[in-house]
Amino acid sequence: MGSVPTIAESLTDAVRVGLEGASGGYASGMATTETRTASQGILSDDNAAKREEIIGLLKKAYWMEIETVMSYLANSINPDGVRAQEIVESLEKDIQEELGHARQFAQRIKELYGVVPGSTDFEAEQTYLQPPEHQTDIVHVIKGVIEAETGAIEHYNRIIEATDGVDWVTQDMVIQILHDEEGHRRLFEGYLREYQAEGLA
Repeated sequence: MGSVPTIAESLTDAVRVGLEGASGGYASGMATTETRTASQGILSDDNAAKREEIIGLLKKAYWMEIETVMSYLANSINPDGVRAQEIVESLEKDIQEELGHARQFAQRIKELYGVVPGSTDFEAEQTYLQPPEHQTDIVHVIKGVIEAETGAIEHYNRIIEATDGVDWVTQDMVIQILHDEEGHRRLFEGYLREYQAEGLA
C-alpha cells in the first residue's frame, strides 16, 4: 500500500502540471514571459505623440509653480506696514500649496515617461511679481498675484482641453489644481477691491 502524499506535495505537483500544460514545460514557460505595453490610453504606443504634447504642457505648468513659489516667498517677506500682514500671511500659506502643485506636476511627468527638468532649463517670466520699489506698496503685490493666478488658470485650462478624452488622470489632477488657483485669484481680487474702495489702488 503506497504512502499518502502530503498536502504540500500535492500542491507542488498541481503547480508543476499546470505550468507544463500551459507552456509545454516549466523552464520554457518561464523563459517566454514578456512585459506587455499598454494597448490603450495615454500610455499606449499609439498615443506617443499626444503624450509628448501633454508632457510639454506639464513641464510649463511645473515651472510656473516653481517660479510662483520663489515670487511668493520674496513677497511674503519684503512688505512693510501694518496693512501688509494679511497679505503676507496669505502668501505664506499659498507657498506650500503651490509647491504641492509643482510636486504633482513633476510626478505626473514621470508617470507619462517624461523627465522632470533641472534648474538650468528654468526661464523666469513673472516680471509682474518682482519686488516693488517701495516695500509698503502692497497693491503692487496684490496685482502681481492676480496676474500670476490668471496666467496659471489660462494654462491649466489648455491642459484640460488637451487631455480631454485621452488622459483622464492628468485631466482630473489639473481640474483639482485649477480649483485651487481660482480660489487664490478670487481671494486677491477681494483684497484689491478693498484697497480700491479706500482710494489706495
